[in-house]
Amino acid sequence: MKKLLFTISAYRYLETAFLATGDYDRGELHQEPFPDGEIYRRVVDDAWGRDVVLLGGTPTDADWLELYDFGSAISRAGARSLSIVMPYFGYSTMERAVKPGEVVTAKTRARLISSIPPCEGGTRTFLFDLHTDGIEFYFSDSHTTHHVYGAPIVTEAIASIASGKDFVLGATDAGRAKWVESLARSMHCEPAFVYKRRDPTSGDLTVTGVNADVKGKCVVIYDDMIRTGGSLLQAAEAYKSAGATEVHAMASHLVLPGDALDRLNESGLVASVNGTDSHPRSQAALAAGGHVVSVAGLLAREVGRS
Repeated sequence: MKKLLFTISAYRYLETAFLATGDYDRGELHQEPFPDGEIYRRVVDDAWGRDVVLLGGTPTDADWLELYDFGSAISRAGARSLSIVMPYFGYSTMERAVKPGEVVTAKTRARLISSIPPCEGGTRTFLFDLHTDGIEFYFSDSHTTHHVYGAPIVTEAIASIASGKDFVLGATDAGRAKWVESLARSMHCEPAFVYKRRDPTSGDLTVTGVNADVKGKCVVIYDDMIRTGGSLLQAAEAYKSAGATEVHAMASHLVLPGDALDRLNESGLVASVNGTDSHPRSQAALAAGGHVVSVAGLLAREVGRS
């Protein structure tokens, strides 16, 4: 029997690609808001005895609650097993406390998902390209977590973007250099990163140089996520000043809040904004002409292995 796939509302755009793998029946979820702001939710298709996959990342607080509510309902409905597939884990940059009293939100949200009642055949959570590896260990032992690395599809996308060009794989700063160096080795190309200095008075970061020779070359800047794009634009300007012929951006997660995508595309510094479809805002990048590769096949294969 095929697995039964349910998808939260924010990730309906990814549902078709998952169904296309041929391993799933489509399940229906219903929800509607009440005038007082409360939301009615119902799992329409019978999950009893089924191996269920619940697809949904968590870009917003509303997505977190929807995923939790439906996950709990599916478990209580008698699903044999439940695989929660989270292409994007919100609050991943809030993985540690710096100041007294700060909430480590990545951990509290992992606890929330961990409180979904376990199924008889197991409850598994699949996470994609986490900002920090340790987040997968924030979940309780009642859930088995799988951190799925996006390197296979990220490098494929980078190769397509830079096809036929002499290119360098760049990082926004030295902090991401180790991961970029790993990807560059697998692609047999040179890595690069920019040096930054923090102003002791204002705390602002300024670029002071580039570690590699990028003159006459195409630079593809990789980062795990692009949010406002400020660091990306700083790095792109540094690479262009160092002689790069063109600069492209590639990210595992295209978060791009507000007008971030427009600012990047209109900057004159970045030739294209590319990434995976792990986040709903990736669809805006795709519509703007970016190269967007789907995470569906990679995540579906990992679910199939379980």
